[in-house]
Amino acid sequence: PVIGRILHKAALARFTRTLSTMFAAGVPLVEAMESVAGATGNILFQEAVMTMREQVATGQQLHLSMQERMDLFPNMAIQMIAIGEESGSLDEMSAKVAEFYEAEVDNLVDNLSTLLEPLIMAILGVLVGGLVTAMYLPIFQMGNVI
Repeated sequence: PVIGRILHKAALARFTRTLSTMFAAGVPLVEAMESVAGATGNILFQEAVMTMREQVATGQQLHLSMQERMDLFPNMAIQMIAIGEESGSLDEMSAKVAEFYEAEVDNLVDNLSTLLEPLIMAILGVLVGGLVTAMYLPIFQMGNVI
């Protein structure tokens, strides 16, 4: 559950960052969606983005096609994209969404590493303790023989 959340938010950040970069470079939205699909690194996002690309090519707004996949795209991201579409600043708004989710991923990874550090130390302690016991046990058994 924790790692899945991190991967989902990372894919969402890659989606919005790539969309922002492509749109800011002047690439038409339909063409940009093809590159964005490959950049997500997640098969679910790739399929969703390709479906969204087809819908955008027929004239549907991007945020409306994103609403059909609420399982992948959070409401906040959809609303920010909608504001970007309506105001004509899709590249800026998608960059802000990307910054938000990149910060979320950083926070989740920091929290995960904070939780894992004591666990790793305990595992290493058990391994070192087992190694020391395995080394000294024969010496103690020799003392009992004499």
